[in-house]
Amino acid sequence: MTARGRRGAAARRRRVVVTAGPTREYVDPVRYLSNESSGRMGFEVARAAAERGDHVVLIAGPVELATPPGVTRVDVVNARDMLRATREAFRTADVLVMTAAVADWRPRRKRRGKWRKEGGGESATLELVRNPDILAEVARRKGDRLVIGFALETGDGVARATRKLERKGADYVVLNDESALGADRTTVDILGRDGSRRRLERRTKRAVARVLVRLKPLRA
Repeated sequence: MTARGRRGAAARRRRVVVTAGPTREYVDPVRYLSNESSGRMGFEVARAAAERGDHVVLIAGPVELATPPGVTRVDVVNARDMLRATREAFRTADVLVMTAAVADWRPRRKRRGKWRKEGGGESATLELVRNPDILAEVARRKGDRLVIGFALETGDGVARATRKLERKGADYVVLNDESALGADRTTVDILGRDGSRRRLERRTKRAVARVLVRLKPLRA
């Protein structure tokens, strides 16, 4: 590679933040609220960005996946942990890809000891409070940087994903459904803030990731 080519490659090297996996919201020391996200999609995005030559920070919820080569990994547990880590990493980043399946709710308080049966009742009540909306919080300060969100919807989720795209200020939202959970292949619709829509059917998550890391920011 010529000196000019090396300078050009260095200039194109982006700083990319990827969030992946579920969060856990603890009820007591042994029980928590979570979901079925495996984290595979986010790990493939991190891998694809690193292979492209980007500097990648992967913020991972509790998953048992190996860190892709060349990727800096930050492990978190709950939604508030992930928000803090994402804010910090995105301060100096060019791109955010928010694949994480963040819990919408958490218990108002975590019990110090194991929650035991008390009084012989047949039902119990768990008070929940809303977790921070990480995508909306971070995208608010994105400027001309690229932000990609994910939306897992059941049924016809295009309308809901479109509203999410508009409400949260992202450039793109990637729509998938529950069949993507734990699977190697997925079907997604990539919805753009400019009204564009691109469908990828039955692609491996690695193939989808390679499409996503080539997306460009959209102007308002």
